[in-house]
Amino acid sequence: MHDFKLKLVLSVLSGIVFSFIFIILAFALPIKDSEAIAIKKPKGKLEQIAHSLKNR
Repeated sequence: MHDFKLKLVLSVLSGIVFSFIFIILAFALPIKDSEAIAIKKPKGKLEQIAHSLKNR
């Protein structure tokens, strides 16, 4: 019976430790910011057509 209680306590503690690790990682890792991407102006006629088809 002591062996079962020990396994139960160790499994609960390991679950708590792993959950804290993932919570800390969620706050520590940077969030990907969606920065404005500089769009270059199309130069030729073919680039203007491709640009207009992309941005419909």
